[in-house]
Amino acid sequence: MDLRDSPRVTGLILAGGQGRRMGGVDKGLQPLRGRPLAAWVLERLAPQVTEVIINANQHQAEYARLGCRVVGDEIGGFAGPLAGLHAGLKANVHPFLVTVPCDSPFLPRDLVARLHAALVAHHADLAVAKTGDQPHPVFALVRETLAGHLAQFLGGGGRKIDAWYASLQVVEVPFDDEADAFSNINTPAELAQHERRP
Repeated sequence: MDLRDSPRVTGLILAGGQGRRMGGVDKGLQPLRGRPLAAWVLERLAPQVTEVIINANQHQAEYARLGCRVVGDEIGGFAGPLAGLHAGLKANVHPFLVTVPCDSPFLPRDLVARLHAALVAHHADLAVAKTGDQPHPVFALVRETLAGHLAQFLGGGGRKIDAWYASLQVVEVPFDDEADAFSNINTPAELAQHERRP
């Protein structure tokens, strides 16, 4: 994507979880072929956006070494991806924000362009990637104007991402041609499998 012609978008890498299935380690910092998973994600995402922010609640100094601003959740207790999105929207200064997880190192190189085109065409609040019948809710492009709406949802005790999306005008964007790009790495066994992947 040529940034001279593209919308101004903040990229948000969600690395705020506890990594339970990875054995309780910080997933985004686990090495894949000698580099942290988050570095692979950053490499794919950075050319598509105006700037990148990392949402992390642990090891923030290590994430900062990747050269991005790092923001933690304002809501305590590892409250999930919506808490990370909330933190990202508060730090965001651009009209759009796209979220990606820290454990999907092969994400599509055209993710932002396709989500943005669909969001504009459908006058939607939010565009989310989908393969087959499966939406991928943490691969989403949101309008900056949703910050207050999300804060209100979280303030009322809401935590489930699907419940918040259900309150919005959402367009699902098919990526069946790039289904493998959404592979995520949740466990040590999956990490080892991708380590051997050609």
